[in-house]
Amino acid sequence: MILLVTGANGFIGKYLCHYIESEMDAIPYTLEVGDFYNGVDWSSKLISELNDIDPDVIFHVGACSDTLEKRVNYMMELNYESTKIISDWVKSNNRKIIYSSSAASYGVNNKFPSNLYGWSKYIAEGYVVSNGGVALRYFNVYGPGESYKGKMSSVAFQMHNRNKEGNPIHLFPGKPERDFVYIKDVISANIYSMENYDTIKSDWYDVGSFEARTFEDVLINMDINDWQYTPEDLVPEGYQYFTKATKTIPGWKPKYTIENGLKEYMKVLNHG
Repeated sequence: MILLVTGANGFIGKYLCHYIESEMDAIPYTLEVGDFYNGVDWSSKLISELNDIDPDVIFHVGACSDTLEKRVNYMMELNYESTKIISDWVKSNNRKIIYSSSAASYGVNNKFPSNLYGWSKYIAEGYVVSNGGVALRYFNVYGPGESYKGKMSSVAFQMHNRNKEGNPIHLFPGKPERDFVYIKDVISANIYSMENYDTIKSDWYDVGSFEARTFEDVLINMDINDWQYTPEDLVPEGYQYFTKATKTIPGWKPKYTIENGLKEYMKVLNHG
């Protein structure tokens, strides 16, 4: 079986590749969609690469993950058009696709996205599902391997560094609640989706801990007990104050809460 992972240089993609190599004793093919994008005729090159690899399963993780990106053409071509091309190839060749979507699809009203990034993932997942694929909406993912993400890294990683450096920690007011999901559960959901593809295809699912927890809960579980609150006018427009996974993959359950997830993660951070 030939497995292809797009976005293998990213947090989730890299972890997924590591799992495939270490636990499945297989070497996945990798592809960076951004390497093909040049604003001209990049779609034919992408299709040619898919034909050359000829994968049985595509884990389509690669995307622009900057939730604050404002360049419409860049975001939509990279996140939607590339997904459309890959999804069409999968359908035409009767293969499998597990698409990495986002809880940003829920937006601030729990119905529709509230920013460009969210819309790019929302319509892309809709296309994948309409073509018979599987889309997974990730919530707030954290865990080892996210250090390169900078401002897009998890609150756990960022607050650990700030605390370690002796810098003040600032939280948004109003105690926003998030569904924090450990990276190992995200990988588990992808592998489960591949193994049970025929029974769950043509739909999207949430991948989270199925608990909504405050950022204060995260800090307390990291043994950080000192923080401040930023003024309300500094909260970004379209900010999600509440997220919680509800639509689970039939037969799959997460293993990690923030308690045991952060306990495991802190061992890595404290010895990194």
